Parts: sequence; C-alpha cells; structure tokens
Amino acid sequence: MTYRLCFISRNYRGVESSGNKAKTDNEQTLRLMGATNLGLPTTYYNNKVLTFFLDLAGIIRALCRLRRNDMLLLQYPVKKYFSFLCRVARWRGAHPVALIHDLGSMRRRKLTVQHEIRRLSRAEYIIASNETMARWLHEQGLKRPTGALGLFDYRSQAVASQHKTSTDAVPSLVYAGVLARRKNTFLLQLCRQASPHYRLDIYGNRDGLPGLVENEQMRIHGFMPAEDFIAGVEGDFGLVWDGDSTESCTGSFGEYLRWNSPHKVSFYLRAGLPIIIWREAAVASIIEQEGIGLCIDSLSELDTLLPTITPEQMETMRMNVRRISEKLAQGGFLHDALNKI
Repeated sequence: MTYRLCFISRNYRGVESSGNKAKTDNEQTLRLMGATNLGLPTTYYNNKVLTFFLDLAGIIRALCRLRRNDMLLLQYPVKKYFSFLCRVARWRGAHPVALIHDLGSMRRRKLTVQHEIRRLSRAEYIIASNETMARWLHEQGLKRPTGALGLFDYRSQAVASQHKTSTDAVPSLVYAGVLARRKNTFLLQLCRQASPHYRLDIYGNRDGLPGLVENEQMRIHGFMPAEDFIAGVEGDFGLVWDGDSTESCTGSFGEYLRWNSPHKVSFYLRAGLPIIIWREAAVASIIEQEGIGLCIDSLSELDTLLPTITPEQMETMRMNVRRISEKLAQGGFLHDALNKI
C-alpha cells in the first residue's frame, strides 16, 4: 500500500499578504518533503474571476487524483470548499488534515464558534496554530485529535546580518506592519508620551494612522519590502502589540493575539530581532521557552525593564533568535507538526 502526503495548490492574489506568504511557504516545505500537489500548478494572477475558475478547476482535478490512504493537508480556511473537500476525501478513503491559519469565529466573527467547530470536525486531524488555540478548540467541543504548529515558518532568500543592532544610546524597538486606527492606535499614545529609555522605529504606511508624528524617540520610515527589511533593518527588538492601549492589547486585533500565531513574530525573527510581546499572547510561552525575547503586561514596563538587560543577555537572545530563524527558514515547524501525526 502506497501512502502519500498531498496538498492542493491554488491561485494566490497578492503573495505580499502575511496569509498568502505563510501558505506559499508551507507549499514549498511540502514539496521538499516529497508531497504531491494534486491540484493545478501554483499561479499568482490578480483577477478575481480567473482566481475562482482556477481554484475550482484545481479542486476538481485534485479530487479525481486522490487515492485511498492519502493524507490531504488543507490550509484552513479554505474558501467555500473545505467541508466538501473533507467529505469527498473521507468517502474515497483518504485522510483530510486541517492546518489552521485563522479562525473566522475569532478574527472576523463571520460565523459562530459552534459552526466553526462543526466545520473543522469534518477533518480527521487538526493542526492548530499553537497549543493555546488547540486547548481552546477542545474546550469548545472539538473531538478530533489536535496538534499545534507553534510558529509559522518564514522562507526568504534574504539573510539577516549578525551586526544590525541599533547605534543609539538606548535600545531601538522596531514595529512593522499595516498602520490603521482599528489595529494599532496605541502608537498615537506612544508618540505623545515618548520614553527616554528606548527609541521606536516604525515601518509602515504613515497615512494609515493620521496623527502619528515623529519625535526624539519615534522615527517613521515608511514601508520597506520584506526582503530588504530582513537583510537590512537595524534594531534591538521587534515589537508585537495591537489595539488602542499601551497598558494591554485590546480590541478585536489585540484580543486575537491570545489565540493566534502572528506571522509578524516569524518575520522579526528572520530579520534577527528578539521579540517583545504581550504576556497573554498565545506564543508568549514559546518566546520565553526558547529565550528569544521579552514578555510584558504593559508597554510602560519597558521603562524599567530595558535598562536592566545586560549585553550578555542580549547576545544570548540573539544567538537563540538565529537558531529559531534557521528553523523557520527551513520549514521546521511544519515539518515537526506533520511528523507528529
């Protein structure tokens, strides 16, 4: 009997988005593991109509090629077709596995928790984004065996320099991402109450957050392409924080940190930056266990915490970051999660 690890590639509209970047990276890891793409070759057209027909054709082709005992990895959410794919796969004697990128009941709240649990239950095995999400799914009634990814892998041709630390007298915190009022209003507070104990370097679309202005402790650099960022950004820490408060992560984006594995964490690590993250974030335990950053309850803690970090502690964190970065670059987290099934 031949057993195959399989997946279904699709058309990706905008690989620069974190979700599509994570999915295409996973596909590359799957190919290197010897997995079979049952669908059409990967494409990158921007046309919505063409995307619909390409994805539909890929799914039909995949189901025609599916064999008994195949393990079919589905990167969840799969628009419209997830339940259908799982039903047909199981009917044909294959084993559908769901790798969760996002939960619609948490992030966009477009479906109820009960609906999402029923949908995920169509798969035979679930790979949650992290251990916290896996526990939450079982608390909500999921009965399927469930593993955890931990961090999303991040493949890149760029290589982070080992000597990119800030030349400032105080540590430099890097914050990169899309700027918008619903996601990171806390930055407006930071620009009004600048700290003398660290400098904040922001990489993003300044126009997305009106009122954000530079000062002695805050510099706004604008958008930087991912490859350039990984190879050339200078800083001491990468900041992972969302919401409208500096005292805690709030709002839908801030609360989602309790459950998801932010792609931004992997992005910073690939750039050689230790992480500063909310202590209640789902991946905070990984940051602490691996020694790759600092976990805090409030941004106000940085005023007393950062001055106590010794050069030896910083070097240890950077060494650990390089170790985890290599694993991310090689698809190590997905490889480990699949080996546990």
